[in-house]
Amino acid sequence: MTVEAVSAAYGARSAEYVERFGGIDAAADADRRALLAWASGVTGPALDVGCGPGQWTAFLARHGLDIEGVDPTPEFVAAARLRHPTERFRLGRAEELGVDDASLGGILAWFSLIHTPPDAIDLALEEFARALAPAGSLALGFFEGPERESFPHAVTTAYFWPLDELTARVEGVGFTITDAQARTDPGVRRQGLILARRAAPSRRGA
Repeated sequence: MTVEAVSAAYGARSAEYVERFGGIDAAADADRRALLAWASGVTGPALDVGCGPGQWTAFLARHGLDIEGVDPTPEFVAAARLRHPTERFRLGRAEELGVDDASLGGILAWFSLIHTPPDAIDLALEEFARALAPAGSLALGFFEGPERESFPHAVTTAYFWPLDELTARVEGVGFTITDAQARTDPGVRRQGLILARRAAPSRRGA
């Protein structure tokens, strides 16, 4: 499944998605608390990667985070700009963030990699590592399961990841894990959250 195909699938159902999930009130209280706590430790500019209609970008901006939303789906970027005209949104994708090396203090990837095939997810994680400054922070939300496998998401094919396996992938591109957890809420799929910091480059000769 390519980024273009996923974007087209979301674009075709963007109005439905925005109506159902476009407000921050649709998010669980536990998620709002967790991401506010994460944002409080971010120093410098941040990106909300796969921002959709911009609810998390606007929510975190209201709480003081310098954050810009990026998404590959034009319909979502248009909706985000309309709904949150004081915030910044642009087209972009996880694999090509369009920022300088080590220029970010934080990246939020809130369920934005769920459609990325397992053999391609390292491209996005490597791009996150490139864009984050040393000690920059990543918050990664995903669907957690006992096996890495696909499932028929309402929009297009998505993937479950075991917490330890995705954690290892994040560590493998240069992050230090600060927290990793999974939970099951009534009526929704089991979800995971990984928090990690970009490891500082090693000092030669130290």
